[in-house]
Parts: sequence; structure tokens; C-alpha cells
Amino acid sequence: MFFLSLVLLPAAVQAEWFNGAEDIMGTQISVELWQDDPTLAQIAIDAVMAEMRAVNQSMSPYIESSELYQINQHAAKQPVVISAELFALIQKSLYYSKLSNGAFDISFASVGRFYDYRKAELPAEQQLADMLPAINYHLIELNPTAKTIRFHHPQLNIDLGGIAKGFAVDKAISRLKSLGVESAIVSAGGDSRILGDRRGNPWVVGIKHPRKDDGFVVRIPLVNSAISTSGDYERFFIKANERIHHIINPTTGKSAAAVQSVSILAPLAVDSDALSTTVFVLGVKKGLALINRFNGIDAIIIDADGRLHYSDDLLRATQS
Repeated sequence: MFFLSLVLLPAAVQAEWFNGAEDIMGTQISVELWQDDPTLAQIAIDAVMAEMRAVNQSMSPYIESSELYQINQHAAKQPVVISAELFALIQKSLYYSKLSNGAFDISFASVGRFYDYRKAELPAEQQLADMLPAINYHLIELNPTAKTIRFHHPQLNIDLGGIAKGFAVDKAISRLKSLGVESAIVSAGGDSRILGDRRGNPWVVGIKHPRKDDGFVVRIPLVNSAISTSGDYERFFIKANERIHHIINPTTGKSAAAVQSVSILAPLAVDSDALSTTVFVLGVKKGLALINRFNGIDAIIIDADGRLHYSDDLLRATQS
């Protein structure tokens, strides 16, 4: 998660900033936007929350009526027809799986569902060994013609927690654009996207220090950009002096341990969301090598020792 450091400018005419927040998708959803009509501002805020609730109702692994829940119940037995929207997002997830050689893998849930961070519980070693073969994105079959999904392992489960919030943020920004909003920020936990600037100035985003509750490691000015941060401090517990957190390495079924935090800057939140998880699992060297292959995407990594690492474009910017 990250925090925003903002400077309010004097309002021209009668326009002002409006904001709203709700707990959806297991996190706090917040929106702040510039508008000269309070009624239209509330319509826009309500539209953002409606988009978030719709994605949650479709893609939550916990809501029994959701498409994702039904997939996990039935796809190992037979092909399951799903909506075009969910099909496209799973397809994009598999793209990142192939791109990262499995560092991003939505089937991590085959093991991840046995972790309970509130109760400080994790799977036993034998249970982990039994379930680990089900983490394999190659065992997820999509049929583009029929819009179906099928699992080729009886214990395979999927979870879109590494990409769905970014997807929802992008949908919310698109909705704001359609309503004529030109300056806004929408956040879903560690995933945010900025529309426009902050009335002539950039928004300033502070990346949280992973070991200090009220500290920042760096602040970044942003305009028309998405940013996602994955950290080992978001959902975790300590057991036998080991930090057990929610970002699972698909190879081991255990918490990835190479870094403390990864922040990704990208045009779209769906990409920054997926890539922050991907790079967290890959670690500094492989993660930066992946990000440096993209134009317009950057990374800030805090390694296991608390040292900062930047992708090439950001590194050049910090040295100029």
C-alpha cells in the first residue's frame, strides 16, 4: 500500500475537490475528483463504487454466486462458460504467466487458500507437497470460441487478487472519463490510477517504507499514470522468526522472500498490478530485467536488506 502526499491549490470559480471511500474487494476503495457541481461529483463517486462492486461480485473467490467461485467449484470437472470480461482478464493473467515463466500464476490459490493470515495459519509441509503440483498455469485451458475455462488438475484453484483490483481501477477511471471528469485519482489498496493532473501540478505519491508505519522511502510526481505497490507488510504474520505473507512464490508455495516491496508505474493499473506481483516473486535482478524490456513501464524495488533499486529509465531520471 502507498500513501499520497498532496498540496491543495486555490480553487478557480466554484469548482472543488470531492472524495469518497468504501470498503470493497477486501480493501478501502477511495476516489478524489475535481468537479464544479456537487450533484455530478456524487454521481461520479457512486459510479466508481458501482464499478468496484460489480468486479467484486464477479471475481471474488469468496462470494458463492461469483463467476470465479463457480469456476473453482466446477472447472476441474467440466468446461465452464464465463463472461467475456472475465475470460479476457484470465487470458491477460496467462499472458503474464508466460511472460514471467510462471512467476505470476493465478493458480497459486491451489496452495494459497490454505493460508489464514488473520489466524496465523499456514499449510502443513505434507499438505503443501500434496497441493503444489496444482500450481501450474499450463493446466488452465481457455477456449476462445466457446468462452469456457477448464482445469486439468482436480485440486487446481485460481485467484485474481494479483490483477483484479488494477482491472477494477481502470474500469472506474474509464467511467469517470465518460462522465466528463478530467482530474481524479482512484485507489484500491495498493493500486491507483491518476486521471490528468492536480490542477496544474502533478500528484505526488509516496511509497511506504516497508518497515516503518509512518515512513516513506521516496516520493514521485505523477500525471496520467497508474502505480501499484506489492509489499510483504500488507497481510502477514511472524512464525518461528519468519515473515509469512500473502505474495506466494508459485514454485515453492511459500511466501516470496527476495524483496520487501515492489512499485510499478504503468499507463494502466491492470498492468502495474500484475507486474508488481510478478517482480516481487522474480526478485531484483530478474524483475528489473523484465521491466527494462517495456517502454513506458518502470519499477522501484526495495530488496530484502532495505536497499532501493530502480529500472533503467527511473535510474537515469534520478541521476540527471
